[in-house]
Amino acid sequence: MAKLSTKKILLFILWATIGTVVLVFTVQAMNKQREKTCRGYDIDIAGGSDNWFIDKKDVLAVLSNDGAKVIRGRSLKSFDLRVMEEKLEKSPWIRDAQLFFDNNEVLRVTITEAKPIARIFTVTGNSFYIDTALQRLPLSAKVSARLPVFTSFPTDKERLGSADSALMADIKAMSLYMAKDPLWMAQIAQVDIMPDRKFEMIPTIGRHVIEFGNGQDYEKKFRRLLIFYKDVLSKTGMDTYSRINVQYNRQVIGVKGGHAAPIHLPAPVRDSAFSRSTSTLSAARVNTANTEKPPIDPRPATNRKPNSGGKKNPPAKSQSYETPAKPLKNQATSTDNRPKAVMPKRNPIKQ
Repeated sequence: MAKLSTKKILLFILWATIGTVVLVFTVQAMNKQREKTCRGYDIDIAGGSDNWFIDKKDVLAVLSNDGAKVIRGRSLKSFDLRVMEEKLEKSPWIRDAQLFFDNNEVLRVTITEAKPIARIFTVTGNSFYIDTALQRLPLSAKVSARLPVFTSFPTDKERLGSADSALMADIKAMSLYMAKDPLWMAQIAQVDIMPDRKFEMIPTIGRHVIEFGNGQDYEKKFRRLLIFYKDVLSKTGMDTYSRINVQYNRQVIGVKGGHAAPIHLPAPVRDSAFSRSTSTLSAARVNTANTEKPPIDPRPATNRKPNSGGKKNPPAKSQSYETPAKPLKNQATSTDNRPKAVMPKRNPIKQ
């Protein structure tokens, strides 16, 4: 038993000695490392879109306190990397910052830029971007992002109520959907927010207004609009209808000459059909890069006229475009002054 206890004591002393030696060498190595100087820096900006709202000069200005401190040649122990990261992340355009020194004493700076997804104009005329986290981003003097534009957002407050938060979520979903298709980006010049929080779209080509409704089932609504463009307007012309309503399931309601005509869609098509449509729609590939100027018409949509290209639209006599319970017959000889809807042959589709 005495020999066993002695052996345990010797092993304990041995491991304690080894641990002490390792700790001493580690401390010496750290001190030696801290006595080294920075040999340079490398800044990498990643994770953003094609629109760089910050550049390496901006990052370097923060790291050097606008030139008050040098980077190259400074002692490594004089760098507080945590504080420098926090200072960089105070910029609204920087989502994340990571700093470290590599084995060659080079300061590595990795910046993840915030990604804007939409530009918003409020009812007061103020403008800002939002990112995927629905955080507001300021405008930049360097570059203007080509993004979906929404006008007449009901408040300037950053802290939103439940209704405005739901509206902002709809804007995010619709913006991400539109950004995936270059033709939607080219054709939809701006999206106006109505007082009842529904959307109306102003196209780049065509003298019509698109009544989109709320953000619910937005994918199906874009699909109905796609079919209508491909199978109707590509044949009749983009200026045939003054208003196009895609709110209701399986049909598009067009206002032509003051008359609302519910049009049942002929057949389902894939989303990619828009890119294979006629040359009329292909002409939508125009330069629609957004600028920091106000949208086409920042006034409330109720006071706004469709994009007429210099021509006036005939006044629409109908203000109601709800789907009738039964097909209405053509009552041209009736003394009733209300618009008469002419129903084409039903040909429903599956959504």
